[in-house]
Order: sequence, then structure tokens, then C-alpha cells
Amino acid sequence: AKGPLTVNRQYIEATGNSSYGYFGGGSPGPLTSVDRIDYSNDTPTATAKGPLSAGRYAFAATGNASYGYLGSGAPGPGTMSSIDRIDYSSDTSTAVEKGPLSAAKYYLAATGNASYGYFAGGSPGSGGLTTVDRVDYSNDTATAVVKGPLSLGRWGPAATGNSSYGYFAGGRSPGSNYHSTVDRVDYSSDTGTTPTKGPLSLARRGCGGTGSSSYGYFGGGLPGPYSTVDRVDYSNDTPTAAAKGPLTSTRDSLSGASAQENALPAGPIELYTCALSPVNDGSWHNV
Repeated sequence: AKGPLTVNRQYIEATGNSSYGYFGGGSPGPLTSVDRIDYSNDTPTATAKGPLSAGRYAFAATGNASYGYLGSGAPGPGTMSSIDRIDYSSDTSTAVEKGPLSAAKYYLAATGNASYGYFAGGSPGSGGLTTVDRVDYSNDTATAVVKGPLSLGRWGPAATGNSSYGYFAGGRSPGSNYHSTVDRVDYSSDTGTTPTKGPLSLARRGCGGTGSSSYGYFGGGLPGPYSTVDRVDYSNDTPTAAAKGPLTSTRDSLSGASAQENALPAGPIELYTCALSPVNDGSWHNV
């Protein structure tokens, strides 16, 4: 067991760099607080940082080595399109508002590489949203540019990726079943409909996603809640994801961060996935 966070929360989101993981927002609240986990000393209570510029939950987060971008969510009042940027070099200040996304939404997911962040899926929308918004880190005050779309409308997906591809997995469409579908966004050609990969071993929403440069991990979720962790192999991403883990307890509405996702520079070998750290695929430890 690692951590803990400073407060109990759900519908939280996380991102980070090669040294720290940042877990922000959430419910009940909505919360503006941001907790920082130090990967080099991950047993103390997380350190309070931030805060966000506004309370939000059911949003999405990604970033690069310098900044974390936490976008959209609820409430604002209602859904929000704003993006908060955390500066890792000065993480005690209030996050600076950037963006916005192309539309107000919540229950979406995000991933990216060193140059761009991709925010996809979410609600509201009949059947869930297929929209993919791209945030340009070199010009992050402009409205995000619409890319994609996803192969199907969904809310409550999870996402992770490496320097070349982003993977959006799971989710649900209102009035329909939970999804196991995995969509892959090609960062070098991000205007077409995303090709379907995977699938996950279980159809679910509200799971947490993170990974390394080689694998993506998706854990927990509903309708369970589940303790299952699925691993997507980026070098062979068409088979059903391999079940790993499991988590130490069933959970949903969780999030994850890693020192190796999203084309981050080389960091520690641990992955803080869904608030977890695997020493290897068969041994997981709670944060």
C-alpha cells in the first residue's frame, strides 16, 4: 500500500511527469484540490498542491514533461469546456485557465504526446460523444481543434498512450451496453475515424488508464465494480487485452498516472496505474 491521497474522492483525474503524479479535482465537492505523489518516496500522504481554478469532477487530464492539462468536466455550473494548466516547475500556484475544448462535456478521457493532448468521448450527447479535441501545447490558449472521430460514441472511457498512438478504451453509450472497444488515435494522421483495436477483456466504463512506452493498463470500472486490470500490448494491439493484476479491491471512477506514459522522458520503472503501482504484471500495490 502506498499514498494515501489527502482526501477520499471519486471521479478524479491524474497526469504527471517522470518524477511526480498529480491527482486533481473529484467528488464530493466538486473539489479544486490537487495532490502530488513523489515517485521516489511514495509511502507518505500525498502533498497538497494547486489548486485548480475551479472545482470539477468527471473531467480528463494529460500533459507533457512540463505541464499538466486538466480539461472539461462538471459542474461549472453544468458541464465545462475550460482547461486548467498545472506548471510542474511552480505547482503550488493556482492552475492557469487555458483552452477551451471545442464544447462543454464531462465523463471524457485524455492522453497525448510531448506536443499535443487529445481529449475524447464524453457526455452529453445521444449515444455519447465521438468528438476528439486536440490541444496544441505550443499554443494552448486557442480553442482545441476537432480531430478524429472515435469509432463510436461513448462516455466514461479511459485513455493512455505513447509517443505515436493514443488508446481510448471502454465506456458506455446511454441506453446501450457497456463497451469493451479500444480505439487507437494515430498522432501522425489524426483526422480520420479511429481504427478499432483490442478489445478489453471486460466491457466497462469508469476504469483508470495509464501505461509505459510499450503497454497500456486499464483497471477497475463498472458495472462491477471490477478489480480486473487489462494490458494492451502496443506492438500487437489487435488481440483481446491480457488480464493482469488484479487490484487489491474492486473500484470504479478512479484514475492513474505513470512516469513512462505519453512520451515522457525516462523515469522510474513503477507505473501508478489506477492509483496502483505494479512491480511486475503479477504484483500490484495500492497508492
